[in-house]
Amino acid sequence: MAPIRVLIADDIATTREDIKRLLYFEDDIEVVGEAGDGHEAVSIAEELKPDVILMDINMPRLDGIGATEQISVNLPQCAIIIISIQGEQEYLRKAMAAGAREYLVKPFSANELANAIRRVNESQKRRNMNLAPQMPSNASQGFKQKRGKIIAFFCTKGGVGKTTLACNLAVALAQETGKKVALLDLDLTAGDAAVMLNINARNTIADLVQEQDVMDFQLVDVFLIPHLSGARVLPAPLSPEQAELIHPPHVEQLLKILRENFDYVIADTAPLYSDINLEVLEACDRIALVLNQDLTTLKHVKTALDIMKTLNCESKVRIILNQQSNEGLKVKEVEKTLNTAITAAVPDDGKTVQSAINKGVPFVMGQPYAKVSAAVKDMIGLLDLAKVDEGREAAAKKSFVTRMFSF
Repeated sequence: MAPIRVLIADDIATTREDIKRLLYFEDDIEVVGEAGDGHEAVSIAEELKPDVILMDINMPRLDGIGATEQISVNLPQCAIIIISIQGEQEYLRKAMAAGAREYLVKPFSANELANAIRRVNESQKRRNMNLAPQMPSNASQGFKQKRGKIIAFFCTKGGVGKTTLACNLAVALAQETGKKVALLDLDLTAGDAAVMLNINARNTIADLVQEQDVMDFQLVDVFLIPHLSGARVLPAPLSPEQAELIHPPHVEQLLKILRENFDYVIADTAPLYSDINLEVLEACDRIALVLNQDLTTLKHVKTALDIMKTLNCESKVRIILNQQSNEGLKVKEVEKTLNTAITAAVPDDGKTVQSAINKGVPFVMGQPYAKVSAAVKDMIGLLDLAKVDEGREAAAKKSFVTRMFSF
């Protein structure tokens, strides 16, 4: 197997040498080039076409963010890891918005660096396969295959009520449509879906991934816990350290299996940008981007929308305003700042919501006539789930026609 070809971009020569020393004993990784600034990184990347670029964030002439933006456009098949002494979320968000696949904070060990390179390379190879042209017969028939719809709940600001909405929508879908619904808790270090649904998390995703390398539905089905509503739930790990057991390929397999066997898959994600979340965002059909009426949440959501554009996921996004009230920012102000309309609004009803959480009974079940319950049920239609299949069909036909006339 050919080694992973790596380009190092850092304006300090001793740092480049240190990185090469860290990778010296990694047989599957080969450093093929070096760059001393952003412009040089862009030029050498276009010449060498490496698999992975290690990009320092602070460089003269053109910094790492600017170079990453250019390379992501010109060489989308290349994975970029930003390296920096800065660990703040703002730097991480800028890196992800520019197109980076991972963010490493100095100092890091040889194992951390090598594993990050392998991880982004594997993830990028899967993306490249998804972008590769398919045979016309597959393209013209793919949209006819039964595929469930995946809805990802996402926000990098904690405490916005993302998990509450994900759990209640899963229950509402199961009750209102009578179709097969799966809820996947991917907040791997702090997932609360099992608690909110009063489920004994005897089986978790951490247990599942340790069973065997290749999953199938027969295995996954054993780990899905039934809820009274009819939905099936795969809880998050019971302890934070178990999150390290789950990797993007596991999530990719799991989403594929659930999509093939359920009508709706609700994925509750962690409040951060990670390889696993990127896997979910790219695989899903709808991204329920949750926000509240405060300035800090608005800042997070605006950044998220920019990143969604970079990932070509913008068309999937639906803005969900949670805990709507007459206090805080006005709805029109929020929409103007985001330059997009709010898809659905869920009213602020702290008493009903908190009571439901404490009882472990989703409010759409325990208080079905409450305004907050009606708002969640309305989300089923407002998320435009019926249009997902239309979009798939149009995309498949367009892809087929494009290839027919691209010779």
